[in-house]
Amino acid sequence: MTLVSFLIPSGSIFAVPSFAARTELVSLIENVTAASAKRYRATDNRGHVLDCIKVIANPYVHGQFIGVYHTMAGDGKIRVNLAVSTNLMDWTWVKELAGSGTDNGAAMPTIKHSPDGGFVLAWEQNNFDPHIKISYYSNWNDLELDHPSEMFSCPRTLSKCAEGTPNIYYACSNYVELGFHYFSNCDVDRQARGALNFRTRRWITTKETTLDKAVLALGYSANIGDRDGYIRFKGSDFGLIEGQKVKNDFSTFRCFIYDPVTKNAELLNMHTDGNSTAFSNPTITRVNINGRSAIFVSMFIFAGHDPLGPLIYYRLIDCDQGTNSVRSTPKNASSVCCERYKGNSEISTIADIENTESKEK
Repeated sequence: MTLVSFLIPSGSIFAVPSFAARTELVSLIENVTAASAKRYRATDNRGHVLDCIKVIANPYVHGQFIGVYHTMAGDGKIRVNLAVSTNLMDWTWVKELAGSGTDNGAAMPTIKHSPDGGFVLAWEQNNFDPHIKISYYSNWNDLELDHPSEMFSCPRTLSKCAEGTPNIYYACSNYVELGFHYFSNCDVDRQARGALNFRTRRWITTKETTLDKAVLALGYSANIGDRDGYIRFKGSDFGLIEGQKVKNDFSTFRCFIYDPVTKNAELLNMHTDGNSTAFSNPTITRVNINGRSAIFVSMFIFAGHDPLGPLIYYRLIDCDQGTNSVRSTPKNASSVCCERYKGNSEISTIADIENTESKEK
C-alpha cells in the first residue's frame, strides 16, 4: 500500500512514511531538560562562547569531535574558531580560521567531512559586505594549521545586500552543495541553495522557495534564516530551520523541524531548565559517543531564564543505522565526486540548477 501525504493549511499532515520518525525526533529535540548532557552559554577552554557551533566527528582521530563556531573578539570583530572535544561538552580551542586582518570579521561557520578525504568549511565573510566563503582542507593536519588547498569567495547573486549563514548538504574535494540565506529586497532573509565546482570555479545559485513556504505557512513571515541538515532518523531525512515572526524582534525567533518528503515544517516547542522561549541558529548532527548513537543539537537562546547565548546538548538514542546525509556515500567516492547525485531537495546539483534556470527563462 502506498502512503500519500496530504497537506492542510496549518501544515499538519495525515499518514506519511516519515510521520512516526518525525514525531519521535521532535520529542528528542524539544526536551532539553532530559538531555544526556547539556550546557547553557557554552564556551571553549579559553572562554570563547561557542556561538552557532557546528559539530562533526573527526574521522582522523578516534573518539574526537570537531567544532567550528564564531566569537566576538575584543576589537569588535567576529572570528571563526576551531575546537576539539571528546565528550561534546568540553571544548579545547585549536585555532582561529577566519575573521582577522583585512577580513572585517567572519561568522556562521559550518563544516563537513568529504567522502574522498579532507574537510569543506563554509562561513559568512565580511561584516560590511556579507557573502559566503568556502575552503577545502585535504586532511586534519591541514585544518589544524589552517592550510586550505582550495578557497573560493562566492559572489552574491540573489541579493545586493547580503548572503550568508551557510549549511553544507554535500561536499567533496571538488564539489560542494550549500544552503544559505539571501537578504531579499534588502528587507528580510529568505532561503537559497548554491553549488560550487572547485575545478571549474563555477558557482550557481537558486532561490529555495519550498523551505520559505514551509515556515511562512506557520505565520513566521519576518526573517527565515539559518538551517541545518539533513540527518537520517528511523529511515527518514530531517533538517532544522529558524524563523522569525516579527521583524526586528529577536524574541520572536523560533526553530522548526523540516521534512523534505512532505515539504512542511513543524514548530519545536522547546523545554529548557529556565523555560526559554526564543531560539535561533539550529544545528543537528548524528554522532556516536562512547559506543552509543546520539543526536547532537545546538541553538542560540535569545529570550528566557536560561543564560542567553549558545545552548549545546545531546540525546542518546537506540541505533537505527542513521546517517547525517540524504545521500549514501559511494564506494568509489573519489572518482565520482562531481557526478550527479540525487537527494531529496528541490535543487540537488549544478546540472539541476542549470536546468531550473533554463526553465525559468
